[in-house]
Formats: sequence, structure tokens, C-alpha cells
Amino acid sequence: MLKSAMDKKEKAYIIARLLRNPNVDVGQLRELSLSPHGYVNDELRRVVWPKLLGLDLDTKMSAHGKSKLLEHRDYNQVVMDVKRSTKRFPPAMKEEHRGKLQDQLTWLIMQVLVNNPQLHYYQGFHDICATFLLILGKNIGYLVVDALSRSHLRDFMDPDMHRTNTMLNYLYPILDRADCELKSYMQKAEVGTIFCLSWLITWYGHALDSARQTVRLCDFFLASHPLMPIYLASAIVLHRREEILETECEMCYIHVLLSNVPTNLPYEELIGSAQQLFHKYPPSELAEEAEFDYYDSKTMKNFAKFEKGIGLHKPLEKRLWKDSKVEAESSQTTLFKVTMWTLTAAVGAAFIAAQYVASSLNS
Repeated sequence: MLKSAMDKKEKAYIIARLLRNPNVDVGQLRELSLSPHGYVNDELRRVVWPKLLGLDLDTKMSAHGKSKLLEHRDYNQVVMDVKRSTKRFPPAMKEEHRGKLQDQLTWLIMQVLVNNPQLHYYQGFHDICATFLLILGKNIGYLVVDALSRSHLRDFMDPDMHRTNTMLNYLYPILDRADCELKSYMQKAEVGTIFCLSWLITWYGHALDSARQTVRLCDFFLASHPLMPIYLASAIVLHRREEILETECEMCYIHVLLSNVPTNLPYEELIGSAQQLFHKYPPSELAEEAEFDYYDSKTMKNFAKFEKGIGLHKPLEKRLWKDSKVEAESSQTTLFKVTMWTLTAAVGAAFIAAQYVASSLNS
């Protein structure tokens, strides 16, 4: 595990060293998102995030003028949501600067929608877009969001919420296998899944006040299967088990409890828990119980095409983890995968320390 500031700097150096290779292995970059601190700092994220999506940053985007954006059916809704998005910007930011960024956020969202007429805006999309705008800037942020809207986020952008709702349905099958008592208690209270809807469709951007936590989760989700946010939701519910069971078994009480995400959740631990849940209970195996048409999902289809396009011919569901049926080796395999970069760092620690210039990559 990474605990000290020097460990964090060493990880930054390892990532930077990988990035020197123009043909860096996306699989290696994905592995690094799983261990503590993710991609460490925003300087590295500006390089890593587009590479995770196989983007060519020299691509010339097709930018539409304002008149074209104004014609779009969702323009007014986007403007209203962006105006209400002040929480997504640093509190100390001057109003004038924030206003300029909000204009850029509207521009980014509308460019994606106009360039992809098959997509339908949903409230919460602006939360995800705000994160990428703040880290990557307007132009690269657009390229990343445009790619995500056709892969990880595609089912959220259907004309209706049917596929989104069936994604949420994964929560109880996961809980049933991980903690049957907790699942039964929540079902008895008829809590449902609405409490975690915003978690899923905003990548937790709407639920969290901490920008650092939000970008850390973006590291994780960008490098993971599109359904990983619901596995993280399951991990959060399981982590709060005692609180839930001590709450009166009524929908309103438990819904309020779970809707308010504590600020002190151990996200690195929860990321590890979500990985283990994904490993033990892969989404394709739970699809029937969740009533999710896994192989007809536009998100799953497009994500499979995306992985093939960047040279990852084995699906991520099988790439990161061994066969989940090999029970005896599962925990060791997970630990090995999660800590692969740590072992690399340990072997070369003396070499890294001798050559590393701390100021160049200080987070």
C-alpha cells in the first residue's frame, strides 16, 4: 500500500516513465488506476485520461457555431443546469472566472450533443462534463466526453431511462451474494435504488463535495468496465452496513441515510472492495437477474468495439481478473493485480530515488 508522500511521488515517476513511450500499454495504465492515489496529480491526468480512451489529440474537432447550438432541443435545459452548477467549481474562484468556465461547459456539452444527434441529454451529464473541463480544458475535455458519451455513458443518453434503471438493478443481486442479511433488510424497507441514481449517472460528481475524491473516482472509472460505478455503489452500501441495520426499517429513513454520502468514506478501500465484487460477481453473470440485456446494451456493444479498436481484444471483464470460478486463487490474484506497480517500485526503489527530481512532478 502507498502511505507516505515519497510513495506517492514514486508512483508519479513510474507513470511518467511509462508515458515516455508513445505506444504505452493501455492495460498497464489501467492497472495503475487501481492502486492508491490513482494517477496522482492533474498534470499526469491530462496525459493519461485521453490515452485510456485511445484518443488522438491532434484530431481536429468539428465545432459548430452558437446558432447551431441554440437550435438543439436540449439547449435551454443545458443552460439552466449549468447555471445551477456553481458547486462544481472551486469555492474561492472569482465569479467572473467561474462564469467563463460555465460558458465553456455549455459549449462543451452542446458540441457533443450536436455532433451526436442520436444522444439525448440527461440531467447529471453536466456534472461529469464539469470534471473533465476543469482538469483537461475545453478542447481536450470535449474529446474525452465525446468518446465517453458513445461508450461508458451511452445507455444513459437513450430517449428514456429504461437501460439506466436496469443498470441500477445490479445493486441487489450483488448485495444478495455479498451480504444476504443486509439485502433482505433493505428490500423489506422497500428502499429501492433511486438513492444511488445520481451516483451512477454523474460518476459521483453530484454526490461528493471534494474535487479530489471526484477526480480519483474518474481515474478508476475511466480505466474500468462501464458498470463499475454500480459495483462501487454496492461497496459503499456494504461499508455502511451497521448504520443501515441500526436505522429503522422504513424506506424514508434508510433512503435519507444513504442519499447523504459521508465526506470521510475510505475511497481507496472502497475502490478495492468494488474490484473484488466485480471479480467475484461479473456483470455478465448477473445480467439476467438484474433484467439487463447485457449483449443488447449500446454501452456494452460500443465499449467492446472501443477496446478492440485500441488493441485490447480480451474484454475488460476477463482481462483484469482470472476466472471468478477459481475460488481458491481469487483473493491472491486480486491482490497481485492491484499491487503490481508497488512490486515494481520496490525492486527499483534505489534507482528511482537516485534519479527522481521531486519538483518536476510534485502534486
